[in-house]
Amino acid sequence: MQQLTGLDAAFLYMETPTTYGHVNGLSLYQRPSSDFKPYEVVRDRFAAMVGHIEPLRRRVAEVPFGLDHPYWFDDPHFDLDYHVREIGLAPPGNREQLGEQVARIIGRPMDRDHPLWEVYVIEGLEDPDHWALLTKFHHATIDGAAGVIMLRMMTELAPDAEFPFVEVPWEGEPVPSDKELLQHTIQHMVANPVKATRLSLKVVRNLADAAGITSLSGAASRAREVIASAAGRSEESAQLSEQLRKVSMPLTPAPPTPWNKAVGPHRRFAMRSVSLDDIKALKNATGGTVNDVVMAICAGALREYLLRHDALPDEPLRAMVPVSVRTGLEEDPWTNLVSSLVAELPTDCNDPLERVARCRDAMQVAKQQLDLVPADAIMRATDVTSPMVATAAIRLQARLADRFNMPVNVVVSNVPGPREPLYMAGAKLDGYIPVSTISNGVGLNITVHSYEDRLDFGLVADRDLVPDLWDLVDLHIDQIDALFDAAGVERTDRSGKQKKAAAKKSGTKKKAARKKRAAQKRAAS
Repeated sequence: MQQLTGLDAAFLYMETPTTYGHVNGLSLYQRPSSDFKPYEVVRDRFAAMVGHIEPLRRRVAEVPFGLDHPYWFDDPHFDLDYHVREIGLAPPGNREQLGEQVARIIGRPMDRDHPLWEVYVIEGLEDPDHWALLTKFHHATIDGAAGVIMLRMMTELAPDAEFPFVEVPWEGEPVPSDKELLQHTIQHMVANPVKATRLSLKVVRNLADAAGITSLSGAASRAREVIASAAGRSEESAQLSEQLRKVSMPLTPAPPTPWNKAVGPHRRFAMRSVSLDDIKALKNATGGTVNDVVMAICAGALREYLLRHDALPDEPLRAMVPVSVRTGLEEDPWTNLVSSLVAELPTDCNDPLERVARCRDAMQVAKQQLDLVPADAIMRATDVTSPMVATAAIRLQARLADRFNMPVNVVVSNVPGPREPLYMAGAKLDGYIPVSTISNGVGLNITVHSYEDRLDFGLVADRDLVPDLWDLVDLHIDQIDALFDAAGVERTDRSGKQKKAAAKKSGTKKKAARKKRAAQKRAAS
């Protein structure tokens, strides 16, 4: 039995009836032969991996009354067939149908009576030579960087390579009783007086008082006072509090957008893939980084989307950008090691090149602020935060989501993936599309993942707040076109040759068709 870190546990506390803590990935594979059976291959692989990889077999035990962080223990009733599932799309099985099926699956909470993961083999795609695999892991189990590690463990570097895992016997642990969990909690409270302080009724009362404050900044100030009063009882916590004060999420509300409201239980998912070489060409032409260009593309797409909906604020939007703080030397490769920074998205700017420059400047400032805090400061802060406090804060956020804007508008994440081709029993991985999560007040997530020579955009949104998510993901492609035009550079194909003018005309026709569809939708409404 192993206790969750405070950061791992935080992803459990964040869950409500409409917000979920799982993160997902959609892999597209090409069949090596017509008789290839994806479900059998995937099931056999996870059967072999479960004895070697702890997150696949451990489930969570919650401490009574939320007095301490939960514990992992190996599930004595593990059922592989519960976790590995197979579904099929109805004809024609196009990308919109695939996106709808993914949205339905991610819109369901995970059962904490089982290890917190599920995988879905998806057949019936429009291209019969391909099949899909949707992986669904709770963020308490692994973070985005660990998800890339998991992807590598599931695959090989050559089509004829041997899978390195073989089934090994393992035994589950007895389900811990409430008495046993409470005994562990008492021991930790004695060993850690700061944690005991955080569990005190005074903190709970102060949070209740904060719920009655009518301004977001007032509530934030009150929360800081509570933290400072508790942290002051320990020299270590006082130092930690001082470190965290050096950098903080802006407390002023971000400008309003249609998706900055309380979210419902249902989701939408849309995806597009672009050439990584194209993004690198834009990087070289603009003097930014790949991430700067991606941020600028997102800013331009959001600007155009909000203009079409007559909802563009005068002020620039703010993005929360998750940042991995892994060093590669961690004892536990699966525990969450992630922080985040907040950067301006120049949605108030009409110039594509200026947007790249402003994104570059905003990211540099945000990174400098993040560097002021030791990498483990957030982890140590969550370790001494009571589950009761965390849960109360999440509930407060849910209640305030429709009354006050959050400090950020959208999550934008760029996760680097493998550059080499990957295979699963000979089936080539053609793409890996990230499928992330949303929260109350921030009902839109844009995550990008690189693999080989492509960049995959995965957008997740509340189903009602962003009903035309496919239009938004297509606008990202339009922004890439706009950047090429503004930078005065020509695209190259994979062989390094300039693309023909006909390709540009084709792209112009597709863009016109998308605008026509959008106009028809507006006329119909």
